[in-house]
Formats: sequence, structure tokens, C-alpha cells
Amino acid sequence: MEKVNIDRINELAHIAKQRALTPEETTERAELRRKYLENFRAAFRQQLDNTVIQHADGSREPLKDRRK
Repeated sequence: MEKVNIDRINELAHIAKQRALTPEETTERAELRRKYLENFRAAFRQQLDNTVIQHADGSREPLKDRRK
């Protein structure tokens, strides 16, 4: 996610602490948060997909997907 979008999320959070957000700002914040979480989950899933378990005997196996 671009730094500009993260900065905007933080800006909206600061505004929300000072006053109530307008409906447009609330919608924008929800959309930016959704995109942020989508990107975070994708990056985390990729990291887990590239994780391997190394056993004491030196053998390696990929991390199993527990969702299946």
C-alpha cells in the first residue's frame, strides 16, 4: 500500500479524535482500511507460503495449509 494512503488513514484517525467524521470521510476511511487489510493479509499469506520447517536431521518441509 502506498505511503500516501497510510498517511491519509492516520490523518482521518486524528480527525476522528477531534470531531465526528463526515459521511464521506467515514466511507473513505472504511475503504482505505479495507485495502490496507487486504494488502496486509496477502503479504502475510505470501510469507507463510515461503516458510519451511527444518527438522533436526536437516530435512525441510513447507508449512502446511491448515485451512484445507
